[in-house]
Amino acid sequence: MNERIYLSPPHMGGDELKFVQEAFQSNWISPAGPHLDLFEKELADYNNTPHCAALSSGTAAIHLALIMLGVKQHDEVICSSFTFAGSCNPIVYQGATPVYVDSEDSTWNMDPQALRSAIEDRIRKGKKPKAIIVVHLYGMPAQMEEIVAIARHYDIKIIEDAAEGLGSLYKGKKLGSFGDIGIYSFNGNKIITTSGGGALVSENAEWVKQAKFLSTQARDQAPHYQHSQIGYNYRLSNISAGIGRGQLKVLDQRVARRRAIYDYYKKILGGLPGVSFQPELPGSVSNRWLTCMLLPATSKLTPETVRLALEKENIESRPLWKPMHLQPVFNGTPYYGSKASEDLFARGLCLPSGSSLTDAQLEKITTLVGKML
Repeated sequence: MNERIYLSPPHMGGDELKFVQEAFQSNWISPAGPHLDLFEKELADYNNTPHCAALSSGTAAIHLALIMLGVKQHDEVICSSFTFAGSCNPIVYQGATPVYVDSEDSTWNMDPQALRSAIEDRIRKGKKPKAIIVVHLYGMPAQMEEIVAIARHYDIKIIEDAAEGLGSLYKGKKLGSFGDIGIYSFNGNKIITTSGGGALVSENAEWVKQAKFLSTQARDQAPHYQHSQIGYNYRLSNISAGIGRGQLKVLDQRVARRRAIYDYYKKILGGLPGVSFQPELPGSVSNRWLTCMLLPATSKLTPETVRLALEKENIESRPLWKPMHLQPVFNGTPYYGSKASEDLFARGLCLPSGSSLTDAQLEKITTLVGKML
């Protein structure tokens, strides 16, 4: 059997084990300790965001962000449709309704014009959205200048879902620093990992302080266990934070390698008739978390055919996200756009993109895919 080539496996840098051993030696095993404090500071410094709460997942970060922004039952929250379910499930946790906005072709992210149409229509219907969750898909920056201007015009807060976009830049600024609240994910398949984890960042110190409080079961200051609010078990552990500190040291190297992997795929496969890749607009620098290929619109070849052929060779690939407005669980929710994400889903495939990929593995993958196209 051929050695397994994974889509996006963890890639350790060297210092992670040292920090984990320090946690064991000092007996800081729980969701508190020096590595947790330092990871939050180092992550905030890296992204130039002054306040940071390290949490158990990106989904937990979005949930707490919605709470910080006062989203409650029967509210509406606008969300990118072309994303992973973790972006929008927390809306439902709060008893609110997601309003989905489709993608635009130039980045595959939220279409600013569709966003404006959605806001205006919801206001006409008497349901001004309480927040906007905008996703940076596969690490590609959304058109934040336009999106922020629209949100400010209508006085709606932005949750910036940079779960896939750590290390990416938009007009010289790190993703996660444009919204009222930014979130990151450190799941095992992300560009860096804490095994499982996430973070919430903001310029608003009180929101981050409250997120830390709620993420530790909202325990009041008292000698006994007393609770005046409902809390959550959402805090990152000191051990996981130690892994994160080691990973942060090599983040820029990981971005450079993934961008080089994208360049290789595009050079070898991008010249084939009708084949294209996720665009990168001037002023944007994607971390290229995953390299995503579109098959020709006129081709009888489907992404599933390619995926199964690669799987036969023990190579993992993945379809693009199925849009949330097409998901059975969200049937009937409001949706605005031109169905661009539906075309992307029908034609797209995520190719193996891990930063530990070797040149020989890349050559093998491109040879196999090229023969099918």
